[in-house]
Formats: sequence, structure tokens, C-alpha cells
Amino acid sequence: MASWRRTAEESSWVVEVEKAVRSGGGTDGDPSAEEAAWWRRHSIYRVPACIKDLNRRAYQPQVVSLGPFHHGDPNLLPMEDHKRRALLHFLRRAAPRRRPLAEFAAAVADAAEQLVGTYQGLADEWRRGEPEKEKREAFLEMMVTDGCFLLEVMRTAAGWEVSDYADDDPVFSAHGLLYTVPYIRRDMIMIENQLPLLVLDKLVAVESGIQQNEDYINRLVHNFLSPTAWPPVTGVGLALHPLDILRRSLLFGPAPSPRAPAPETAPTDDIIRSAEELYEAGIRFRRSPTSSLLDIRFHRGVLSLPAIAVDDTTEYMLLNLMAFERLHAGGCGGGGGNDVTAYVFFMDNMIDSPRDVALLAARRVVHNTLGSDKAVARMFSGLSRDVVLEPRSALDGVHREVNAYCRRRWHRWRANLVHTYFRSPWSLMSLAAAVFLLVLTVMQTVYTVLPFYQGGNN
Repeated sequence: MASWRRTAEESSWVVEVEKAVRSGGGTDGDPSAEEAAWWRRHSIYRVPACIKDLNRRAYQPQVVSLGPFHHGDPNLLPMEDHKRRALLHFLRRAAPRRRPLAEFAAAVADAAEQLVGTYQGLADEWRRGEPEKEKREAFLEMMVTDGCFLLEVMRTAAGWEVSDYADDDPVFSAHGLLYTVPYIRRDMIMIENQLPLLVLDKLVAVESGIQQNEDYINRLVHNFLSPTAWPPVTGVGLALHPLDILRRSLLFGPAPSPRAPAPETAPTDDIIRSAEELYEAGIRFRRSPTSSLLDIRFHRGVLSLPAIAVDDTTEYMLLNLMAFERLHAGGCGGGGGNDVTAYVFFMDNMIDSPRDVALLAARRVVHNTLGSDKAVARMFSGLSRDVVLEPRSALDGVHREVNAYCRRRWHRWRANLVHTYFRSPWSLMSLAAAVFLLVLTVMQTVYTVLPFYQGGNN
């Protein structure tokens, strides 16, 4: 026993852990300021297996790697040659203004520690197997190359005068914009495939010789990801990365109405009924005046919802936004961290069947380009699998108002009547026949009794 005890006291892991305990944590056991700052640095994450296993393709880039997590993936190596070409074109155009590569590299190197910190777990991963100096050089090369590539792609898509590419270039041409760039745009919203916008900010500052307004980078990325669907986000500082830009754009708009605290005796059935059930209860649907996912309101029996176009990329976009909200514990963009997730849960509850999709499409709330209403219903049903919604969200107030409306006695009776007699033409015909027979019976009774009273009067 004594030998085992002495071994435990002298073990290297015991000494190491005790040293770590003494070096941080504070006297009250609270996390140290250094540890809290460490977690706040992160904004780009690997998707845990428990999430990724549900839909691996949704988180896997298809044509290009951006940043370190998928760098060197054999399936993405063909695009590395095009990234190298983009770097050379970018530098040749900057040469007349005396902007050598070393100047761009130095600008990015000044922010290297901050860039490394944005990737959760990157610091250890990129020091394994090679000398630390070589890892730093490889990271710096990757940041500059990927940043120049993104600038070239986005500027080409925006119609900039970039005339030093061949007309039949597979990426930087009209042909490339049609057949290659859509895949690049899709890969840019993968949470594991993000490039900090700080890299683009540093490169553009060196290229132009002045520090550009942060809105310039935000607007450039926003216009590439979605040139028409959402208004650009301005005046909020440099965004974290393209996925953060996309999220801010989806939530951009007037702030939701202040939510009253939930009453202590509030019922617990806070799940929104399907669109068809709400319609049967007398609720009508209207398209919101803005496209912000926060612009969901209920007033006097009218539920206003933002319009959403459902296409082949909608599922990937929403899944990556939800993963970002789930993993970025510090809050997304300084606001509530679960707004997109709350919207997805809300729509999933409302869409149970193709009939719900058809009803919302008729009110111009859902624009379906997937093909069938069944495919849209299946997509929303799969989005919320194994996802946990925080107890309080931006839509709590709407939940309570809609459910309170549906619980009123008249609305319950109306819903039961519509559900029983108006869901099919046969039920309606049966009801009409019953009413008709009732009227005939009343008339027959009246005509039978009326002569008796008339005779009595005479």
C-alpha cells in the first residue's frame, strides 16, 4: 500500500494537474479571466460527431477548403491550383502600386495569434508532427492564399473589371460563375470551412493603402452570398466570418416587440400547432413586410411570417447556422444565440404535412423550388432532429399568444367543426344533406300542424 501511495504522489500527471490547479481558477473556484478569454476567442468549430452523423453531407465542403480544418482533403485538392492562380493574379495587379507579397504576409502575421484563436483546437493541431516555425509559416501561407482567392472570386462575381483572366477560365469567367462559383458559395457557409473576415480586412488595407471601413468587407461578402434576398448589414463592426454575415443578414430588421414575462400559471403546451390546425381555429396567415426571421408576429388572429425560399441549399444553410448557434456559446453577434434555431423549431411545428406547405405557399410565406410539398415538409422535419431549444427564445411571446387564442372556447368549437365537417367534400356534402333533411322535416311539421290551428280558429 505504501509503495502504491508513494507512486501516486510522485506521478508526473499528479504533479502536472496540481500545478494547473494552483496556476488558475481563483480562490473561489471560479474560472480565471484567462480561461474565459480563451473561450471567447473561438468562432469557428468542428461539428461534433453526434451532430454530423445525422447529415454528414451538410457539413462537408464539396469543391474548396477555406481555413485549416479541411486543408489537404484529397477531394478538395483540385481547387488548390486555382487558389494559387488567384494569388498570383492578385499580386500582379498590386505590383504597380508597390505592394509585394511580403507586405501582405506581414499584415496578416500581425494578427496571426488572433486568427489562430478563432479556430477551436487549432493551436495544438497545427503544432503536431512538424517544428512550430514550419507550422506557423504554413498557417500564414494558407491564410493569405485563401484570402486572396476569396477576394478574387467575390470581385469577379460582383462584375469588377478583372480582365487578366482568360475568357474560358474554369473559375474566373462567365462559365465559372455559372458552373463553379455556386459550389464555392455553398462551401463558404459550412461552419468548419470558415475564413475569418479579419484576413480579408488586412489584405484589402494593404492593397488600397488605407484602412477600409469595416462595412466594405461585410457588404462584399453579403452581396456574394445573397445579392438580393436580404439587406446588407452595416454599422455593426466587422463580422466574424461569412457564416456570421449570413446569420446577421437573416436576422436583420426591426427588433421584435418586448416580450412580457410568462405568467406563473401559464399552460405548458407551448408547441405551435400545424398550419392547417391553426387555420381551422380561425387564424389567418400573412407574409411579413420584411424577410427577417425575427419578424414573426401575431395580432388579432393574424400570424405574420417572413417569406422563405426553399431550394437545394436551404437545408445546408439552416443546419450550419444552427450548429454555429449551438457551438458558439458566447452568443452570436452579441445578441441572443438561438434565433435561427427558434425559427426552425417554429416552422417545424407548423409544417407537419404537404397540406401545411401548400397552405403557406398560397399565402406567399413559403416559395417552394424543391419540387414537391412533401419534400419541403420532410426537410423541416429533419432539421430539428436531436436539437435542443433553449427554454426562452425570441418566439416565446408568439407561442403564448397563438396558443391562448386557440384555447378560447369558440375557437376550439370552430376548429372541431371545420376539422369534422369541412376537411373533405364528402363530409361537407353529408353536412349539407343533413341540414337539408332537417329543413324539410321542419317544413313538413309546420305544414302538418298549420291546418289544425287554422281550423281551430275558424
